[in-house]
Amino acid sequence: MVASSSPAVLKRWIALHLKRLRTEAGCRQQDAAIRIGRSQQAIVNIEKAANLPSASDLELLLNLYGVPERIDFFRQLLTGARKKDNWWKALSKAVPKWFDLYLGLEAGAAELNSFDALLVPGLLQTSDYAEATIRADPELSEEEIHQRVELRLGRQQILHRDDEPVRIWSVLDEGVLHRLRGDRAVMAAQLRHLYEMAQHPRVNIQVLPFDAGAHLGQTGSFNIMKFPPEMGDPGIIAVDQLVGGHYYEDPVDVEAYKRAMTQLQDLARDTKDSRMLLSTAAKEMT
Repeated sequence: MVASSSPAVLKRWIALHLKRLRTEAGCRQQDAAIRIGRSQQAIVNIEKAANLPSASDLELLLNLYGVPERIDFFRQLLTGARKKDNWWKALSKAVPKWFDLYLGLEAGAAELNSFDALLVPGLLQTSDYAEATIRADPELSEEEIHQRVELRLGRQQILHRDDEPVRIWSVLDEGVLHRLRGDRAVMAAQLRHLYEMAQHPRVNIQVLPFDAGAHLGQTGSFNIMKFPPEMGDPGIIAVDQLVGGHYYEDPVDVEAYKRAMTQLQDLARDTKDSRMLLSTAAKEMT
């Protein structure tokens, strides 16, 4: 796990498990803070994955929680979480601070489920479609547009990585198939790409038809990130906004979005019928 996970996911793993170990040991956050000689807020920040503990604080906490045998493993995790060599580092102009976290979580996810009401999800976009959507912001320079396209295409490598490629389950509102981004040739190529990706063994694409009726996704698009089972992570919800992104991590909130996703999958056309819709829409664009 240490070798294959992104620093952001390892940081999250450390936070989740330190909180669980503290709870199982019957320690309060105040007790942990006293043990390492810091404020309670320091423990809060560690358990929310806002900060990483120092190696010495980590050792003190694990001893306090009664699991000194896990010190060496957690040290490995800490080293991995401190790495700064993310592949997108060279594309700094395309990565606002809030999106850096998203990229780190996405890179370490085992499965990504999404409902998209307006756009094809970034991991399934062609270069021309991506550029057309990015050009919606007239204030971007040509260099910034180029970097954002490069970033979007680079993210797609998680579908082809040697170590457990990510699984994708995408539900697209039918309107996405008909809403122009670029010209008709760009849209036709994008729809053909979706048709091809829908045959990928680790990709499920379903189309939610116009006549599906009311559903829990009508409030907007969302992404569900699921992580390897050994992490014991309930998952995280990411919702894009105009000026940033919002994350839901409370298990109750995560479960609500998972329930919405299940409903959308049930209401959408099955994968075979969805491929037919994609093929038909592509032909209509030409």
